[in-house]
Amino acid sequence: MDSPSPDVVNDIWIPLLLSLKVAGWATVLATAGGVAAAWGLSRWSSRWCDVVDALLTLPMVLPPTVIGYYLLVLFGRRGWLGEWLQSYGIELVFTWQGAVAAAAVVAFPMVLKAARAAFLDVDHRLEQAAAVLGVSPAAVFFRISLPLAMRGILAGVLLAFARALGEFGATLMVAGNIPGRTQTLSIAIYEAVQAGNDGAANLLVLVTSAACVAILCLASWLTPGGRRRRSGRRSAS
Repeated sequence: MDSPSPDVVNDIWIPLLLSLKVAGWATVLATAGGVAAAWGLSRWSSRWCDVVDALLTLPMVLPPTVIGYYLLVLFGRRGWLGEWLQSYGIELVFTWQGAVAAAAVVAFPMVLKAARAAFLDVDHRLEQAAAVLGVSPAAVFFRISLPLAMRGILAGVLLAFARALGEFGATLMVAGNIPGRTQTLSIAIYEAVQAGNDGAANLLVLVTSAACVAILCLASWLTPGGRRRRSGRRSAS
C-alpha cells in the first residue's frame, strides 16, 4: 500500500476545507427549511399530509444523478430560475454555491424527519396552556415547542451535515470537479481512485470516515432512544 507523500497531505486540506464550508452552508439551509416544514407538517391535520411528507422526502431515496439533473434544469443557464439569477449576476452551476444547493437538497430530508418526530413528541397541552394565557403563536414556538424539540432537531442537523459532507453525485453534476473551487472530499476520492493514487485515496477515505463516525455517534447520543438505552445500562449496573 502506498503511503501518502507530504504534498498529498497538504493537498488534502483544500478539499477538506471546501467540504466543510459546503456542508456547513448546506446544513444551515436544510435546517431552516426542514424545521419550518416539519413544524407545519406536525401541526397540519389533513389526508394530504403524508403525501406532502413523501414528496419532501424524495431526495432521500432518489438517485443523486436524478437530483443533479433536476437542479441543472432548475438552475442551469436555460432554467427558469437560472435565467432569473443570471439577470442579477448570480450563477450556481460550476460554483461552490451550486455544490451548497445540491448538498442542501439531499440533506433536507434528514432534518425534516428528525424535526417532525421531535415536534410530534412535544406535549401539546403545554402549547395550549401558553396560548390560553395569551402567549403569541411565535412566542409559543420559540419559547416552548422549539426548546422541547431541540435535541431531536440537533440530531437531524448532525445527520444532515454528515450527508452533505459525503454528497457526491448531485454535487458533481451541478458544481463539477474543479480543483480548489468545487472539488469536495468525495469528488477528490473519486479522482484519486481514477488516477490510481492509492495513497491520497486512502488518506481521504480515512478523514471522511472518521468525521462521519464522530458525527453519527454524537447524533445517536442526542436522540431520545439513545439516552434511554444509556440510562437503562446505568440503572442495570
